[in-house]
Amino acid sequence: MGMTITEKILAKAAGREKVSPGENIWMNVDVLMTHDVCGPPTIGIWKREFGESAKIWDKEKFVIFPDHYIFTQNSHANRNVEILREFAKEYQIDNYYDVGTERYKGVCHLALAEEGYNVPGRVLFGTDSHTCTSGAFGMFATGVGNTDAAFILGTGRIWEKVPESLKFTFNGTLPPYLTAKDLILQILGDITTDGATYRAMEFDGEAVFDLSMNERMTLTNMAIEAGGMNGIIKADQKTIDYVRERTQSPYEIFESDNDAEYLNKYEYDVSKLEPIVAKPHSPDNRDIVRNVAGTKLTKCYIGSCTGGKLSDFQFAAPIIFGAEVKVPTFVVPASTEVAKQLEIETYKGISLKEIFENAGCMIGQSSCAACLGGPDDTFGRAQDKDIVISTTNRNFPGRMGSKQSEVYLASPLTVAASAINGFITDPRDYI
Repeated sequence: MGMTITEKILAKAAGREKVSPGENIWMNVDVLMTHDVCGPPTIGIWKREFGESAKIWDKEKFVIFPDHYIFTQNSHANRNVEILREFAKEYQIDNYYDVGTERYKGVCHLALAEEGYNVPGRVLFGTDSHTCTSGAFGMFATGVGNTDAAFILGTGRIWEKVPESLKFTFNGTLPPYLTAKDLILQILGDITTDGATYRAMEFDGEAVFDLSMNERMTLTNMAIEAGGMNGIIKADQKTIDYVRERTQSPYEIFESDNDAEYLNKYEYDVSKLEPIVAKPHSPDNRDIVRNVAGTKLTKCYIGSCTGGKLSDFQFAAPIIFGAEVKVPTFVVPASTEVAKQLEIETYKGISLKEIFENAGCMIGQSSCAACLGGPDDTFGRAQDKDIVISTTNRNFPGRMGSKQSEVYLASPLTVAASAINGFITDPRDYI
């Protein structure tokens, strides 16, 4: 019996010829990532367990991106960043991207890709559930808790169980009114938020490989919303071109064997799919946009690791072009690189940034911002009674702010169409 792509990467990390689902293995870690929410407790556990003379196993493989609670006056959030700053200085961590400096990057999951840490065949762990985003690069990437991260920080290794794999194949050419967000919301509606618990979610098919790297990251990003241990897409020429623009690190491409065993397989014909939303209060509360069209909104939000990439704004801008948003609409580029691209990329001769500004959108600084609620002064945060449509990844009560708010998850096309009407709108009305 052959192996899946995930099993092959884990076998390599364990120094073994073969691994099987259910086996427990010691793995070597290529990259450990943390941020301002989980970094301080990870560091505290590491110091406590390894002693005051503790050494980082490999400083070149450890990266820190403050990104979650940073553009706020909240003293506790500010203190977390100060702890990271002091730690990076004390231990001479070169891969620390401090806020308030030219090195600041924004949301960790996109920054990992932009800074060349995402390389096919690697193993990446991060103290954030959406670390699975990096699996778009044909690598194994997953989130861990602070204690596991502290152990990796001191040893470079981790004890893991090999997951079973699920395969999702999207056949056909993606229609212009669908995005990767629609595809993953379709899956979530089919298998629910625990349908892939501790399993690898492998994405395949013509429609997947036609996607840009940004869009592929949307697919793997939301694997965790189904409970997935990791999401993964085989590396191809698009992957290599993206990686080689950013790093010369050696890579290794793995792909699943034809006789690899899967727990289950799902196949879709993308020509038969429609624009999707996830209704409050769960990412698997799926419906087609047409069924909820007309629902009045108080806010629209385009941002986050899921929906704040350049491709997301390229989807939204042509719909918003020349119009005026009817409700407060927040635009948050996920990274500082994307923020710069918004000023350079144009549609009909006008920069994407100008298109959003001319329409009355509010543009925030690159960060996680309102995606996970945050302090009261967080940009775009949902308030009591807000009804929001958002390109983010989660919509359970309180996720984007007030527990009294309601959040619909949708593609940037759907959010943009909704913003110019003030109510949920099918993007096919504009495409």
